[in-house]
Amino acid sequence: MTFFRTLACCTPLFFGLSTFTLAAPPNAPLNGPAVAQRADVQDFIKKMVDKHGFDADRLTALFGQVQLKSKIISAITRPAESKPWYKYRPIFVTQTRINEGVAFWEKNRAELERAEKIYGVPPEIIVAIIGVETRYGRHKGGYRVMDSLSTLAFEYPKRSKFFRDELEQYLLLAREENLNPMDIKGSYAGAMGKAQFISSSYRHYAVDFDGDGKRDLWNNTSDAIGSVANYFKLHKWQPGAKITAPAIVGSNHIQVLVKQGYKPHSSVAELRQRGVTAKVKLDPQAMGALIELKTRAGREYWVGLDNFYVITRYNHSPLYAMAVYQLGQAILAKRNASS
Repeated sequence: MTFFRTLACCTPLFFGLSTFTLAAPPNAPLNGPAVAQRADVQDFIKKMVDKHGFDADRLTALFGQVQLKSKIISAITRPAESKPWYKYRPIFVTQTRINEGVAFWEKNRAELERAEKIYGVPPEIIVAIIGVETRYGRHKGGYRVMDSLSTLAFEYPKRSKFFRDELEQYLLLAREENLNPMDIKGSYAGAMGKAQFISSSYRHYAVDFDGDGKRDLWNNTSDAIGSVANYFKLHKWQPGAKITAPAIVGSNHIQVLVKQGYKPHSSVAELRQRGVTAKVKLDPQAMGALIELKTRAGREYWVGLDNFYVITRYNHSPLYAMAVYQLGQAILAKRNASS
């Protein structure tokens, strides 16, 4: 019987380190009073009791098992997305990951085709997401999610509100899915499963794609594929539309466009008038943004369209979106060449 099965039958239905963290050894639990007895944790427990009907004693016992780890704080302050593109791309767009992506596609071809038919998201994007996130499900994270979310909720002031909200969502998810919250492992930021959904995304976007009666993103590849596709559809993916295109820039004032960000803000025709010309034919009325990437030789530029922006809803970084796009294109090209 899991923690939340017992609870349910008894209750109604990105950065700076704190000085406290800096003093802790890199891999050790943070020192201090018992986690469950901290005033901020007790406040959080009271909220869960008042708002969602949780049992205070059981939550106090649960938080008594939590370890707040400085290693988690260190990890979130050094995300891969802080690297320049020429260092970021080789992490994800590799020949090994391309080959593994082709194999993953072949093994799950029927589910990928079904997902595209239902949600409109092409297989190469779904495969690339799972490839970038977890090497096709092999590396789902080694941190206890309760430790990760609690550490960031109570020891990371810059994002504490976000992670307290995610901790709330996680406890609700565990109750809904009949999971022991201390058993689940994920990333240092609390992302879970083959698709690395955070708790709120799991609750809102995960689907039971194979119809077995449960949403399992840890062990069920079919559910992971369907959930990624559903996430993209609900973030307004445009089936059949282009994602991005390399561009030539011919203006000394191009930084004005770069600083407008990666959310599409100008039509392709307007971008052309301002000195940005895509190297492939794009719909002049399509909305786009100018993406600048740092290479060893200087800068390269791309027009990011609406679907490129949708990819950034999975991870709010144009580097991430470009890595997913390029990995997906490389997987598609290799698969087509092999057929």
